[in-house]
Amino acid sequence: MRWLSISVGVVLIAVAFAAATQVADTREGLIAEVITLFAALVGISLVLFGMFAGVRLRTRSAQSQAATAPAASARSVRDLLLGGAGIAVALVLLAGLTASAGIQWAGLGSLMLLPLIAGSLYLCIRFLRAPVRDWHVSTEKSESPKQP
Repeated sequence: MRWLSISVGVVLIAVAFAAATQVADTREGLIAEVITLFAALVGISLVLFGMFAGVRLRTRSAQSQAATAPAASARSVRDLLLGGAGIAVALVLLAGLTASAGIQWAGLGSLMLLPLIAGSLYLCIRFLRAPVRDWHVSTEKSESPKQP
């Protein structure tokens, strides 16, 4: 199965290169461009599947996984900072796109930024759903170790 997917993928990549020579500013050229894009996408996917489908990581038995299941731990503040920064970057990019190109391009840009927004929201939500921390700053003076 692996060799079949690799060979079909290589053939589709060759079809993509052949179709790329026919790309022009005509109806037939646009069809060739679509064929190029889809053949390359499917070809590369099949080649990668063929190369890495048989590679498996060692899995521990279900008993050892249950015995070493990690307890719920408090998330790092870094998750919240990275998530907030990602959301801020997305908002800045969308605001700039709206100001320069209009609302329709901002809609398209929001679709392209969707993975960034989703990942950033995931980090923020993961931080907020973690166990509660005791957030306080000590105002007492700590004793420094004495130097000999």
